[in-house]
Amino acid sequence: MIDYYYTPAYGFWRHPAAYKSLREALAGIKKAVQGEREDELFYDYLISVAPTKEEQEIIVSIRDDERKHNRMFRQIYRDITGQEITAPQDTAFNKPQSYAAGLQKALFGELGAVERYRDIRAGLPDRYHRDMVFEILTDEQKHADKYNFLLILESNRKH
Repeated sequence: MIDYYYTPAYGFWRHPAAYKSLREALAGIKKAVQGEREDELFYDYLISVAPTKEEQEIIVSIRDDERKHNRMFRQIYRDITGQEITAPQDTAFNKPQSYAAGLQKALFGELGAVERYRDIRAGLPDRYHRDMVFEILTDEQKHADKYNFLLILESNRKH
């Protein structure tokens, strides 16, 4: 894989610190997609224990966005490599101790995804695919906000 970028003004270049390589971006995409089955089980759990219909609908909307992200990452990987990503189906799922613990895990999972996806975006060579990852990044930020909202609701129930 080429770890350099081409621009008409500067020719081939690679910023020494600010950019990741395409190789690193593709590895990050592959890792993100391969965790999809565990994520699906996790979201199904949160939906099943959410105490209100409103909370269930919020988590369903997040799950549906995550499914969209998975399709987008698969498309980016296929566009660049010509290959499909295979994900294991026999994944173990560790159920959180409580709904609140699951929400907290989800919140920090979303924030961690933002950091990982930023690195993926930095390694992609073209604007089209970087813009796709930007959409995913902004969705992840939105999800973190929604999980914060759900954690506040849950906290208010206990007081």
